[in-house]
Amino acid sequence: MISQLLRWMDASTCNVLAVDTIERELQAAGFTRLEQEDAWNIIPGSRHYIVQNGTAIFAFIAGEKLPAEAGYHIISAHSDSPCLKIKPAAEIYCEGGVLKLNVEKYGGGILYTWFDRPLSISGRVALRGDNPLKPRLQPIDLKRPIATIPHLAIHFNRAVNEGNPISVQRDMLPVAGIFTDEERAAYDRNGGFLRTILAQELSIDPSDILDYELCLYPLEKASLIGAHGELFQSGRIDDLSMAFAALRALTDSADQKTDATRIMAIFDNEETGSGTKQGAGSPILAQLMERVSTSMGGNGYEDYCRSIARSFMISADDAHAWHPNYDGKYDPTNHALMGHGPAIKINANCKYMSDADSAAVFRSICEKAGVPVQYFVNHSDVLGGSTLGNILTGQIPLRGVDMGAPIWAMHSALETASCADHEYIVRTFTTFYEL
Repeated sequence: MISQLLRWMDASTCNVLAVDTIERELQAAGFTRLEQEDAWNIIPGSRHYIVQNGTAIFAFIAGEKLPAEAGYHIISAHSDSPCLKIKPAAEIYCEGGVLKLNVEKYGGGILYTWFDRPLSISGRVALRGDNPLKPRLQPIDLKRPIATIPHLAIHFNRAVNEGNPISVQRDMLPVAGIFTDEERAAYDRNGGFLRTILAQELSIDPSDILDYELCLYPLEKASLIGAHGELFQSGRIDDLSMAFAALRALTDSADQKTDATRIMAIFDNEETGSGTKQGAGSPILAQLMERVSTSMGGNGYEDYCRSIARSFMISADDAHAWHPNYDGKYDPTNHALMGHGPAIKINANCKYMSDADSAAVFRSICEKAGVPVQYFVNHSDVLGGSTLGNILTGQIPLRGVDMGAPIWAMHSALETASCADHEYIVRTFTTFYEL
């Protein structure tokens, strides 16, 4: 299971490619793609999925009973991670032919972890199509060290280890190479360096590229670490590890007939507030549930509301593991340990959707799966983040719980998680889907 996870992580270097990876796995498991502009005909036991904007994906297995009678069992996660995104007109040529790329920060990453690493580029390219309203969107991953962000030498900033404020616009611009005037002129004739290398990668004419969405990512492969290989380290563990746990549980349980309709909802843009058409703040999940309910024979909005009342959601987003070097940052009695099972996330100010009812449900599912469970509550003097659960309940009044695998270095260029926790969570999710 873990070796498969590491391969998935390496293949999913951005939100576009994460959805591409998930889509291929769903197709291999017998799921068929539905288009939102088409009429749907959902029958019990059928397996389908939809893609929203190419960066969010929602899969479901229709239950043996109508959703109004058995509800939905939902696991939600997100496809995006903090990164550096490349701006349009990104080339900045400097003295001596050094080329920098103009970037902006996406989400709340730990910026200094991005220095002095081999970086590659992935995302998607919008290509000219027959219909101006429908450009062709092509995923791309260069898969080679195309850039680096060199740190200033300590000799020019002796106090660097005492605190080092970082300006994204000044300090975080990656260097993509050193070029002659002739090379620069050749790139300019093709629309610039980026368009040239993108066209070469895709074997197309640079003039066919209308636009792009590209991000930088660390080129290091996902790997096992620790004396016993008990941990794994990768970029984008938050939240792709949870997305892939949900995928594994859905496909592993697919042959098990259930009364409830099972949904895996992988949203985008959680790291920037979820306020997009593919984010948890959109009506996309509510629309999906209502359409499935109606297509299976439900009596319109009345039955849709009944289905919500019978549903439960697990909002899966990684949690902060207790850090052995920073004990004082954690709650003294409610901190999550690496390798000790999934963590239920609790917040008195409703940053999470968990309450006593939903926490008890999740704890019972863990017990049924034979999995240990723990709690994460913030130190009372330390502010925490929020996640999908409470955003979704602003759209749909679902019962549900926020949980996650405890990880170290959340939002670093490379994060660390426990192999045992991942296996525990897949087992828990599979048990939930089979209820």
